[in-house]
Amino acid sequence: MYNFDQIIDRRNTACAKYDNLANVFGVTDILPMWVADMDFQAAPEILEAVRQCCEKGVFGYTFRTDEAKQAFIDWTARRHGWQVKQEWILSSPGIVTALSLAVRVYTGKGDKVLIFTPVYPPFHAVVKDNQRELVCSTLKVEDGHYRIDWEDFERKLQEGVKLLIISNSHNPVGRVWTKDELTRVGNLCLQHGVTILSDEIHADLALFGHKHTVMAALSPEIADITVTMMAPSKTFNIAGMMNSVIVISSPELRRRFEKEILCLHLDLGNIFGHITLEAAYKHGDAWLDEMLRYLEKNITYTDQFLQRELPRVKMLPPEGSFLLWLDFRDTGLTHEQVREKLLKEAKIGLNSGTDFGEEGRGFFRMNIGCPLATVKEGLERIKKTFIPLL
Repeated sequence: MYNFDQIIDRRNTACAKYDNLANVFGVTDILPMWVADMDFQAAPEILEAVRQCCEKGVFGYTFRTDEAKQAFIDWTARRHGWQVKQEWILSSPGIVTALSLAVRVYTGKGDKVLIFTPVYPPFHAVVKDNQRELVCSTLKVEDGHYRIDWEDFERKLQEGVKLLIISNSHNPVGRVWTKDELTRVGNLCLQHGVTILSDEIHADLALFGHKHTVMAALSPEIADITVTMMAPSKTFNIAGMMNSVIVISSPELRRRFEKEILCLHLDLGNIFGHITLEAAYKHGDAWLDEMLRYLEKNITYTDQFLQRELPRVKMLPPEGSFLLWLDFRDTGLTHEQVREKLLKEAKIGLNSGTDFGEEGRGFFRMNIGCPLATVKEGLERIKKTFIPLL
């Protein structure tokens, strides 16, 4: 029904993924498979909503309507079995913005904030940039899966952590945390008086039969200490619209966050963000379901290719999202040597694993949210560069 094989030329559109390569990688002649947006055209219903808005030709001040909020409420009930009340909903230009605001709202300078590493680079930044103390609990690999080191996690909570930022599902390692895992995290945070920021921007992208669990849906007690952050941006490839949903059922946590949003005048948003959010959550089910099956095809192809052609480049199959965490450690090369070869010889742009923490040394993140032809080209470039060494 939808053409996910379509190649769309995104160059010369002020596109960060394609047009900012010189600033990020120092070169421009590479295949960009890095930043977490997809190369798929948005759903027709989203395009039509934008088209109708453009035809009016007036783009004044705007706000998120009750109808748009209801579209989100219906979506979370339909897709995740989570019942959200309209008064719990706040707005933010983006989830990273919301994370930074929440760090400022719920902690003071010098307070300890914990993250599970390796993890999305802004998790590190929003803590350090706001003069809080960053505490890292390193995920460990068991039976081919990244898992929480429970002993380490609880010990660090006992040392005075005030805030936990969790990537649910986890970027970059592709874990869709289970209900049992999240319940254990939530109960430990309750026990130690820790507030939870749950970044659930990848919530809608669970794959291969895995099911996303909303942290705040686990129990009223866990919900009372949790700030949930969601957005249609990754799900529907509309990250440039800069529109996120913050859900806080606790009146006190919500009051404090809303006060900061209003103080900084970040509450209005932009007109295209609001109309695309509403259209996506009202009409996006069929597009998303088909897109997820396409991602699974890309991931399966990549896994089979690596096992067949590059067995020393390992991939832990992701349970969610369109980001692959590739392990180059068995190539015998240093992290820096791999990065140099990827850029200078393979001419492909992947995210360096060390950007996600020192635990990412030897790893690179690859975005396969693109036509299969692009995935094939990227893999062939890697093979051509590394197969002589292996």
